[in-house]
Amino acid sequence: MLDIQPLLTTCELAARAGAEQLMAWRGRFSTREKSAFDLVTDADLASQEAIQAAISKEFPDHGFLGEESPAAEQLAKPYCWVVDPLDGTTNYVHDFPFFAVSVAVVQAGKVVAGAIFDPLRDELFLAGAGLGATLNGKPFTTSGAEVLGKSLLAVSFPPNLNTDMPDLKAFLRAAPKCLAVRRTGSAAMNLAYVACGRLDGHWAFNIHPWDSAAGVLLVSEAGGIATSCQGKNYDVTSGDYLVAATPQLHQDLLQTILSD
Repeated sequence: MLDIQPLLTTCELAARAGAEQLMAWRGRFSTREKSAFDLVTDADLASQEAIQAAISKEFPDHGFLGEESPAAEQLAKPYCWVVDPLDGTTNYVHDFPFFAVSVAVVQAGKVVAGAIFDPLRDELFLAGAGLGATLNGKPFTTSGAEVLGKSLLAVSFPPNLNTDMPDLKAFLRAAPKCLAVRRTGSAAMNLAYVACGRLDGHWAFNIHPWDSAAGVLLVSEAGGIATSCQGKNYDVTSGDYLVAATPQLHQDLLQTILSD
């Protein structure tokens, strides 16, 4: 039987090591564009280096897939760490206080442990497969929301957003039917907030594994529902997801974002 606790311990240590770099680099980093509207900073790179060092110390034979070294073949290894060293880079660059570090472990295609750490609020979201989810050590569950019209949702848009993208079309369908929709700029934080009940649902059609892996596990372990945007099983290799607090809300939201 898989012993998840050592993985969880390293998830936390790695996430905190990355966040330490993010805080140290605030206000003194340089920025460049990876692609149109998609930024990377010295802080992203320093954070990933610190995370990878922490993981390699404990699990030197494991694979590593990070946003700043996106080698997808690493997921084929028996264990692979999937890492976003700075989720919410644009927020970070503008000193908008909403960003996080996301660290997850994938075993044979299944996310088995994950951490999302918000250094500004000192909030550590942690989940292990079959072990539930915690915030700073205290267990939590989703909001239990069932009614779309009373739900607070979040959407994640890709950097190069255009009017034909499914995320935007889904937003236009969902916004009139729910209480409100937020775009925070951090998919990992959105997922953590659905898990702990601050949000009720969230989706992303165009997203990466490192954005979603830890957060999808958090939602599932907190009692929520997590699937692909088509309602199929979540696939870490593609990354897209639809999460909701309850099965009823998930079904209503799924029908809404896919309707023509």
